[in-house]
Amino acid sequence: MRIERVSPNQFTIFLTFDDLIDRGFTKDDLWYDASKIRNLFSDMMYEASSELDFELEGELVVQVHLMQAQGMHIMVTQEAKSLDWEEDYIEMKVTLDESTELNFSFVDFEHLIHVSPHLANLSIVGGKVFHMNDQYYFLLQESDLKGNNKDDIIAILSEYAAPSILTSHRLMEYGKPIFEKEAIQQLMDKFQ
Repeated sequence: MRIERVSPNQFTIFLTFDDLIDRGFTKDDLWYDASKIRNLFSDMMYEASSELDFELEGELVVQVHLMQAQGMHIMVTQEAKSLDWEEDYIEMKVTLDESTELNFSFVDFEHLIHVSPHLANLSIVGGKVFHMNDQYYFLLQESDLKGNNKDDIIAILSEYAAPSILTSHRLMEYGKPIFEKEAIQQLMDKFQ
């Protein structure tokens, strides 16, 4: 679990699926077991509070983004409302969202070249490639999967790269586009 302060009233938490498994969760638990989720959020809020010296009080707005291969990205904002409660009380408004895109970071462009034939063999020719912070990012939308099992694609990509927590919006705004469409097809045409 990684915790970072974003501003005086906001912090972010990133949990990988391995972190969730270590805490006894499955992906289905995140959607269907409300009591386990409440306990997870309480534990995370207090862990973040002690690590960042962030006083939890009043209303917290919690945005949770489930990322297909990466885990959970949680943004917590403390509202500046003045609540007049007799005891310590925290109210959380939680928004749960699931990303349909796959985003992997490669340390070397050669790794992208090597994974391309494996994806092309599954009729995957799409995707986008960006360069940012000395990493290459391969972004696939659900429509690029061509009916293939998402877990199979994640397994193949994990052999060559690591899941990335960067959003497609951040990559498109700050990354340098290498291939803006049909990345696998272009890699195959140029390097295979």
